[in-house]
Amino acid sequence: MSLVGELHSVYSICSFAAGIAGNLFAFVLFVSPIPTFRRIIRSKSTEQFSGLPYIYALINCLICLWYGTPIVSPGIILVFTVNSVGAVFQLVYITIFIIHAERSKKLKMLGLLLGVFAVFAAIVAISIYLFEPPSRQAFVGYLSVISLISMFASPLFIINLVIKTKSVEYMPFYLSLATFLMSLSFFAYGMFKNDPFISVPNGIGAILGVIQLVLYFRYSKSEEEPRAPLLDSYA
Repeated sequence: MSLVGELHSVYSICSFAAGIAGNLFAFVLFVSPIPTFRRIIRSKSTEQFSGLPYIYALINCLICLWYGTPIVSPGIILVFTVNSVGAVFQLVYITIFIIHAERSKKLKMLGLLLGVFAVFAAIVAISIYLFEPPSRQAFVGYLSVISLISMFASPLFIINLVIKTKSVEYMPFYLSLATFLMSLSFFAYGMFKNDPFISVPNGIGAILGVIQLVLYFRYSKSEEEPRAPLLDSYA
């Protein structure tokens, strides 16, 4: 095998490894709400929990899933796999939420869920019938970047909360670590694939992950007495 062939082989292995690592760390994030939904199932009530984060996560997964399909972006199947799994998890969470929510929340969530499907169907139809490759990839790619960056609103809220309270009570270490490692893995995957639609938003996510970890180590040594949980208001 020539040197060029060997380098290409190593490059492909590194790219695949980065994508697999991103899938594994993303899985940790997907299963993290399970304790919340166990509580909802046990109490048969959604209490003060909000279903909006799961709606946002679902539309994000669906857009990124579509971006990763061969018809849009050949060669990045690991983006498709991770977001397919993520979409299934979010649908399960939303279904449980709807089953146990009071009538007003139930109707609101059903309406939002139908809205998500309608938006996704429109994106699929527009990208297929109005765009040809590579314009199709660019169209869906920009949408996926906007969707991913909008998801960073939650980490920014947590960062602001930690700075204000000088407490990491509301920022679980392992969740922050998994978020950082997932973003870093997909940043590397995007760089290996020469795909800025993957590398740029995940690069931003990795930077935010570093900030969260720095804040954790900064304030974890000076914890005050535990406060009443705030997670109920936006989990």
